[in-house]
Formats: sequence, structure tokens, C-alpha cells
Amino acid sequence: MASEYGLKRHFNGDAARLIGDKIRAVHPGFDVEDYAAEVEKRIPGLELKDRVLVLAEGLRTRLPGDYAEAVPILLAILEDELAEGEGMFNSSWFLMPVARFVEEYGLGHPELSLDAIEEITKRHTGEYAIRPYLEQHYELTMARVARWAVSPSHNVRRLATEGVRSRLPWARTLTVFVKDPHPVLEILEPLRSDSSEYVRKSVANNLNDISKDHPEVALATALRWLEESPTPETRWIVKHGLRTLVKKGDQQALALLGATGGEHVLVPRLRIAPDAVTVGDTLVIDFDIENTDDRRHSIAIDYVVHHVRKNGRSIPKVFKLTTLELGPGEKRTLEKSHPIREVQTRKYYPGEHAVDIQVNGLVRATGRFGLRT
Repeated sequence: MASEYGLKRHFNGDAARLIGDKIRAVHPGFDVEDYAAEVEKRIPGLELKDRVLVLAEGLRTRLPGDYAEAVPILLAILEDELAEGEGMFNSSWFLMPVARFVEEYGLGHPELSLDAIEEITKRHTGEYAIRPYLEQHYELTMARVARWAVSPSHNVRRLATEGVRSRLPWARTLTVFVKDPHPVLEILEPLRSDSSEYVRKSVANNLNDISKDHPEVALATALRWLEESPTPETRWIVKHGLRTLVKKGDQQALALLGATGGEHVLVPRLRIAPDAVTVGDTLVIDFDIENTDDRRHSIAIDYVVHHVRKNGRSIPKVFKLTTLELGPGEKRTLEKSHPIREVQTRKYYPGEHAVDIQVNGLVRATGRFGLRT
């Protein structure tokens, strides 16, 4: 297992011993070594979520059969609440199987389970555990989420917004909110200028999720929030919550964020060097940008790489470059180094790749480079 990477590598027999030792301290008789041995036997070849499930299943067979008796034992191993800025995957990563336990086995006890999720999220997160409760106990769960949104705990407020995200990564899509995002927006209302950065990031991500299915709703909400709550916190949320629309060049989103005059800004020179690269090389994108208007404009500049796929087609990927103010007739030279390296979510294929320079969502120049194998 020496070649394993990412969070999944932590969920093994050692994780079972860590959890088991904590349980045995409050529930004598818990067989820690047997638990660890079972986990080690079952995890080879499994990815993160399946490994976490193995650990949760091992808890289910070793704790009291009555769920109502088992949950208090698990809650007894929780430590102090995480302070602002303490990452849930740092000191409390091992609680992921505890949250999974409630997710998998607690649907018959929704009140007890929602209480448990509230406590778990103060030390880890309940954003995944809550989703089956939204699906099977909608009214009860949404009422609880509304209470969480005004909790004095920043961790619980964050759960209120993160747990109802329609397109939460690593989680199944909540189609009820894809169809109608308004119940989610009601939860977000008291959080639109939250004092916690942890909460604000989640609100922005939630608004961004909504923008993918209902851009007009996201834009109307953003406009209203900026008018009704003109704070730096709200403006930060709106800026990050509209990022997908900005990358798509949505002119209303750009205007809401103060971008102006893209139609007056030209890119008279674009150089991409070298003109042929291999994976591992670095591309240099060098260009001039000029405001041809007689007024100052605020502009957002992105560059778009059209990656060639295996079938020969291209898929664009937008990269944020900078925002700046250009005075009347002002001209500037910008340069960006772009490494050509494979990442987990991107594989390169040979062929001619296009690069666009985009100003306030408008393509102002296009260059090309070749990728060799």
C-alpha cells in the first residue's frame, strides 16, 4: 500500500485501531484487533468511500444491535468542537466512518440521527450523512436545517448550506433541488453575510451549484443580496458564487461584479511559445491588451485552453488570469506561464490546441500550439 495516495490511504487497519481504541475507552469489550484485521482484509482495491463504508460496517457488527444504544457510544468518542480554520480532515478525519454509520443505519431513527449529525459536524462534517434524510424525511430534515442555519456554531451553520447543495462533490445529486432551488435559497438567506469564512465558502459554492441549473435564479438572487446586504462578506459570496457564469462569459454576471467595457478592449498582439510542446513543458502566453474607449473600464481577463481529446474533439478549460483597470486608451503587456502537465482530472492527447484570450467573457484573440507525444 506504499503507492497509495490521497485521503483514502488513511482508512486502513490503523484507522480502525484509532477508532476502536477510542470506543473501547467508553465501551469496554470492543474487540479492536478483530476490527482492524477485518478492515485490512477488506480494503485492498477499494476507493475512499467504499473503504469508509467497510469501517462503518465493522462498527455496526461490533456495537449494540439497537441503533439507539450504539449512537451514544459513538458520540461519546467525539472531542472538542473545531475552531474556525481547523480543517475537518486534519485532526478529526477518522470520524468519517462515524458519520457514515449514521448515514447508513439511522434512517429509522431520524430525530436521533439528526441530533447525532449536528454533533458530528462540529468535529468533522455531516454534509454526506444528511442527504438520505433529505430524501426520506424531507419535511423533518428541512425544518432542522433551517434551525441549523441560525446556530451559534459556525460548523453547524456550514452544514445547513453544504448539506443541501444540489451538486455536492462526491455525493449523489439532490434532484429535488436541481428542479427547484428556492427551498435552498431560503436556507441561505440568513447566511448571505456570515461572519465565518468557512460558512461563506459553502454559501458561495451552493449559489454556484444553483447557477449551473438556474442561472437566472442565481443572478436575481445575487443582485438582490448585493442591494439588500452591501457588505464585503456578501460581495465575496456573490463573486465566488457566480464564478461558473463568469467563466462562461455571462454578461449579466460580469456586470454585477463591476466588469465593464469588454467590447472596447482589444488584444492586438498574442504570442504563444513555443509553438510545439510535450507534456512536462511550459507554455508562455504573452499578449498586449488595449482599451480603445475614452472611458476607464474594469476588466476580467481569462485564457481558455481547448484541450484535444482522444476522439480528436476539443474541450475548453477556462483559467482565471487577472482583473484590472484600464484607463482611456491605455495599453498593457501581460504574460502567463502555463505548465503542460497531467493531473488527475486531465489527460493530454497530441494535436493542435487553441488558446483564447477572453476579456469580460468575450474572446478577443486566439492562438495555437501543437502538442507532441
